[in-house]
Amino acid sequence: MKGYAESVAFLGTWGCFQAVIFFLLCASIVPNGFGAFTLVFLVDVPPHHCFVPVDNLTEEWQKAAIPVEVVNGVEERSRCSRYRLDVVMNLSAQGSAPGDVNLTELQQEPCVDGWSYSKDIYLSTVVTEFDLVCHDEWKQPFTASVLYAGITCGSLFAGELSDKYGRKPILFATMAVQTIFTFTQVFANSWILFTILLFFNGLGQMSNYVAALVLGAETLIGHARVVYSSVAVNSSFALGYMMLPVFAYYLRDWRSLLLGLSLPGLLYIPMWWLIPESPRWLLYQGRVQEAEAIFKKAARWNKVQAPQYVFDQYVVTEKEKAQEKRNYSTLDLFKIRKLRVITLNLFLIWFNMFISYYALSLNTSQLHTNPFLSCFIFALVEVPAYVCSWLTLRYLPRRTSIITSLCLGSVPLFFLELVPRDLPTLTLIMEMLAKFSFTGGTCLLFTYTSELYPTPLRNTATGTCSMVSRIGSCLAPFLLKLSVFLKYLPHITMASLALFAAIATLFIPESFGLPLPETFEQMATRQRIRCPCDRKKEPTRTLVPAEDPL
Repeated sequence: MKGYAESVAFLGTWGCFQAVIFFLLCASIVPNGFGAFTLVFLVDVPPHHCFVPVDNLTEEWQKAAIPVEVVNGVEERSRCSRYRLDVVMNLSAQGSAPGDVNLTELQQEPCVDGWSYSKDIYLSTVVTEFDLVCHDEWKQPFTASVLYAGITCGSLFAGELSDKYGRKPILFATMAVQTIFTFTQVFANSWILFTILLFFNGLGQMSNYVAALVLGAETLIGHARVVYSSVAVNSSFALGYMMLPVFAYYLRDWRSLLLGLSLPGLLYIPMWWLIPESPRWLLYQGRVQEAEAIFKKAARWNKVQAPQYVFDQYVVTEKEKAQEKRNYSTLDLFKIRKLRVITLNLFLIWFNMFISYYALSLNTSQLHTNPFLSCFIFALVEVPAYVCSWLTLRYLPRRTSIITSLCLGSVPLFFLELVPRDLPTLTLIMEMLAKFSFTGGTCLLFTYTSELYPTPLRNTATGTCSMVSRIGSCLAPFLLKLSVFLKYLPHITMASLALFAAIATLFIPESFGLPLPETFEQMATRQRIRCPCDRKKEPTRTLVPAEDPL
C-alpha cells in the first residue's frame, strides 16, 4: 500500500486547502489560551481587611481598628482580624486617641461584619463576590482545581470519543461546551453553583485543543504538519493567553469578563462547513470514498488535477479489518508490554512538565504590582519558546529536546532562593527563563506523543496523556500554597520533579525523522543506551505486538 503522504502528494504541501485547514484550526485554539488562565484574574485576591462600621467612630479610630502585622518582612494591615469593635467604640466615645492607648493589648475578633476590598485594580472578582478569604481561603486553590479536574475528565473521554466518532464532531462539540458554560457562569449566584459550572466548562476547555491538534497533524503533510503541530498551534494558544490580560484590563468586573470571553465562540459556527474530517481516520475506518472526496475537493481548491483514485493502492489486510471493527480505549495503552512502558513514562513526563508550567502561570499576578502587565509578559514569553520548539522539532532528536527543556527549566528554580530580596527583577527574569523552558517542553510533548502512537490509538493516547497532565494542573494551585512553609519551596519541588522526569525520558522511543505510524507494527522502539565509544550500529527494530489480543 502507498503511504498516506505519497498518495496525497499531488496536492503539494501548501495551497489553498492546506491554508484553510491550517488557519481555521489555529483559530479554534485561541479561546483555550484565555480559557485556561481566566482564573488568574477571576480568583485574584485584592488587598482587603475587616469591614469597620463608620458609625460613632472618628477617622483615626477607623484606621486604627485594624491591627498591623508583619508579613515577609513588610508591615501590612491584618486581613482576617480587627480589634473588638465594642472596645474601640467605647474608647472613641471617651475621646481617647489611638496614640493614647497601647493597641497591642486590645482583644481581637474575626471579621464578623465582612470585609472591605480595594477596588484599585478590580471592581469585583469571584473572591470578593463570595468572600473566599480567611477561613474560606482554601476555596481559592480549590476553585482552580475544579476547573482542571473538568479539563482532566474532558481530556480522557474526548480522546476516546474522537477515536470512535471522528475528530471533527468532537472538536465542535467541545468548543460548544466551552462557550455555553463560560456564558452560563455569568449568572452564578453562589460559589457552589459557580464551581459546578466551572467543572463542566473544563470538560471542553482543552479537549478541543487535542482534537484540533490531531486533526491538523493527520491532514497536513511535510513541513506544514511540523509547523502546525509545533509553532502554529501553540502560538495560537499564546495569542489567546495574551488576549486575556487585555480583556481583563478593560473588563474589571468578573461577570463582564466571562461574558466578553464567551461571545467570540459564536464566530466558530461557520467553520463546521469548512473543516473536513481527518482523512487518516476515515481511511482507518474503511471509509475510503469519503477520504477521496475530501482530497478531490482539495484539488479543486488548490487548482491541481486529482487522480481518478487517490488511494487506488489502499489495501486492508484481514488484521486491519479486525482492528477497524474494534473500538480502542485507554485500557489498550497498557495491554502491550512495550506500549505500557512508553505510556507510563509519558504519564510521568506530562505530569511533571505541566505542574511546573501551570504553577508558574498561575503565580503571575503575584510577581508584579500590575497583574495585567505581569500576565501579558508571561504570555508573550511563550511565543519565542514555541518558535524555538519548532526549530528543535525540525533539527534535533525528540528525547534530547525534552531532556534539555526539563533541565534548563529546573536550574533557575533551584537558585531562586539565593537571589537577594532587593533584586526582584532578577527573580522575575529567572522565573521567566523557567517558564520559557517548560513552555517549549509542553509544545514538544504534544508533537512527540502524537508521533509515537498509531492511528487507532493516537488521539486516545494524546488525550489520556493530556488528562494526566491536568492532574498536575489540578495540584498546581495547592503546590503554590507550600510557600507558607518556605517561600521558594514550590519552586524547589518543581525543579526536583523536572529532573526526575528528565531521567524517565531516556526510556521512551525516538521518533525523529520517522513517518506517523498507521499500525502497531510501524511503531518505533527505544534503542539501547550504550557507551559513546561503542560505535557498533544498533539494528533497527519494530514493535510487534505479540501480546496484542488481535
